[in-house]
Amino acid sequence: MDTQQITAPPCASSPASGDATPSSGVIHINFRHAGGFTVIGNHLAQHRGLSLTAIGLALHIQSLPAGAKIGIKRLAERFPESETRVAAALRELEAAGYLHRSRVRLPDGRIVTRTVSYNQPSTDASTTAAPQPRTRRTKTAAPRSTAQPPPREPAAEPLPATSEAPPPPAPQRTPEPRPAPVFVPAPTAPRTLPPPLPQSRELTPELHRAAAALLADLRRHAPQLVLSENDIHTLTPGAATWLERGTRPDTIRHALTNDLPVPLKHPAKLLRHRITTLLPPPLPGAKDLAPARPGVTVIPLQNCDGCDRAFRSRHPGHCGDCRTELHTAA
Repeated sequence: MDTQQITAPPCASSPASGDATPSSGVIHINFRHAGGFTVIGNHLAQHRGLSLTAIGLALHIQSLPAGAKIGIKRLAERFPESETRVAAALRELEAAGYLHRSRVRLPDGRIVTRTVSYNQPSTDASTTAAPQPRTRRTKTAAPRSTAQPPPREPAAEPLPATSEAPPPPAPQRTPEPRPAPVFVPAPTAPRTLPPPLPQSRELTPELHRAAAALLADLRRHAPQLVLSENDIHTLTPGAATWLERGTRPDTIRHALTNDLPVPLKHPAKLLRHRITTLLPPPLPGAKDLAPARPGVTVIPLQNCDGCDRAFRSRHPGHCGDCRTELHTAA
């Protein structure tokens, strides 16, 4: 019974006062870092006005070496956050004073973005204190050892001590404020104008009326294509060019209403683009390939109100077959 059991674990020592493990909340297990670490202040790690993305991004930027690239695209490639969230986090850090970005022109003419990171908000490197000048110190004699020193040449007699105080330190020179960097907007590419709307060679009143009716009727087939009177008046010459080249109204309607984007924000701009880019060429051997003769009137195509077939007439209504059926029925 008096043999000690070496396999039994020893009793745990009672925790010292002040180091007791809390019953709830976070428990810290800290190890001392010997290298490769960054000091972050609690004013940043526990900032109440910054998002978690902004705090984490500030920690990452402060851990990078000087000269590292921290553009929006580079950070979005490094982390799973999108470019929009990265840009928003950078703006938060700028507003809080942890980051400052400016565009400067280099001596070779290139324009670059200069980013300054602060480990304290509103801290500038130019405001740090300059090193203090050193004052002259008087040397004190070292204590002599008890051993006999070797013989040496007689030294000169020491100068008598003076009671004069050491000269005062030179006044610190206040650094001159650096000029603010000149903001130069990034060059933008010249805006390209859209191609002109096609124009018919001879826009008769009948052709103009048929094209306008075709555009106004598009909302019955696609409710998104609701056009104002001004939009219909602007797009009518382009639609009349389609009719002038012998295109059936149902073909034009299908080309203009097929595969519409969702959501559709600008119906008039979409129709202008499709009327211009999808314009079919004239049919080979068609009459409209020959030069227009004076005094010749082109009768436009109309959609039959009964069977929706195309027929040439100066006024909309029914085709010949439908009119015959209506007279027979009457």
